[in-house]
Amino acid sequence: MSDAAMIVAGAIACLGLAGAGSAFGTGLAASAAVGAWKKCYAANKQAPFLLLSFVGAPITQTLYGMILMFIMLDKVGKVADGAGLPCLVAGIFAGLAIGLSALFQGRAGAAACDAQAETNQGFTNYLAALGIVETVAIFAMVFALIALGKIG
Repeated sequence: MSDAAMIVAGAIACLGLAGAGSAFGTGLAASAAVGAWKKCYAANKQAPFLLLSFVGAPITQTLYGMILMFIMLDKVGKVADGAGLPCLVAGIFAGLAIGLSALFQGRAGAAACDAQAETNQGFTNYLAALGIVETVAIFAMVFALIALGKIG
């Protein structure tokens, strides 16, 4: 496989893994939000619209994967021979870290949906917890960008 092909494969893997994590994470949180809303409706209680913020939180990891994808694709034809494998490895592992962050953010978001709907308290705390999980994805993206900057 040529260096260009490996760089493109790494870019696609990064976006795909990040996007898969976002899909799993938003799906988990959305399922919990629907269940929480159902409990509210059954109890003749107002269903909190705020739960959508927990549902949508894992979607940003797809953007981080996209940013890395564009940076990697920009390297095609501009780097020295042998750069393909490091770019492929960076894409796979950065995408995996970003995707897992989204998955676990969705799990935390699911718990936040349940807690917020039941108590109508703690929104800021729940959002802060999701932000900490998000930080893993940001770190993975930034450190991958630094590593990709050294490939040349």
